Amino acid sequence: MLSASLPPPRPHQAYAIISALEAGRLQLPGALFVDPPPAASWQVPALSFFLRHSVSKATLVFDLGLPSTVREFPPAIKDILKYFEPLITHTAASSLEAGGLDPSTVDQVCCSHVHFDHIGDPAPFTGAEFLVGAGARALLEHAYPDDPQSKIPAGHFPLARTTFLDSADWVPVGPFPRALDLYNDGSVFIVDAPGHMPGHVNLLARTSSDGAWVYLAGDSSHDWSILTGKAKIAHYHVPGTDTHFCAHEDVEQAEEHIGRIRELRALPRVQVLLAHDGPWYNENRGGAAFFPGHLPPL
Repeated sequence: MLSASLPPPRPHQAYAIISALEAGRLQLPGALFVDPPPAASWQVPALSFFLRHSVSKATLVFDLGLPSTVREFPPAIKDILKYFEPLITHTAASSLEAGGLDPSTVDQVCCSHVHFDHIGDPAPFTGAEFLVGAGARALLEHAYPDDPQSKIPAGHFPLARTTFLDSADWVPVGPFPRALDLYNDGSVFIVDAPGHMPGHVNLLARTSSDGAWVYLAGDSSHDWSILTGKAKIAHYHVPGTDTHFCAHEDVEQAEEHIGRIRELRALPRVQVLLAHDGPWYNENRGGAAFFPGHLPPL
């Protein structure tokens, strides 16, 4: 049964210390994502986040942003990249190194999904377990050239160290019907976030012991105007062709999930951040919210 509230803190409640990471930037073509589009295109970040558990000190990186090698990716992705230029690549690993942390010491990396602007450069995370939604298994196990239409090159992801998360047995948290209590202490939840693409997940984390939260929404919404209801998910028809494009593979599920995020935002002391959160990035870029600093709890 879904709840109108989030779990209250336990005695000596553990939480996550969360830092934003620079992980590249790209142009967002408005007509492909937002209806009506506020502009032809605008620059957005591909945000990554570093989490450290307050008690165990376990570390996790959520999303990896743009790969530095994205222009060398398979032919199928090269046809798409032109819509997102100019691309500015900056790896999550280099952001950690600049802040004094060796990426090889990170315990886990969770990718919200396996689109090119979220899978970054996994190679420096040599000690990490990778967490990916089970719906993405086939995409990673049959990458290019095994599947000539794949947008991911074979070997990009360390499959031997990847756990595919099956949400079938997950339990509700707040407005979300399926979530995994990652550390079994109510501090960090991986949330099933259907609609965008198979295996898409979000992350809900406490940021204090007394009731503050952050929700990392991945690509559940590409722009705040959709999340606030001022605009809709775009359905784009490529002029002169029979091709139609939508950023979400199942729009009905995506809209339902957006509705749940709206419910979450109405709760006290909850901050929601999008993977391509341009307004937040422009306000906080280079500031204390970025590693080695961290997001202040609400």
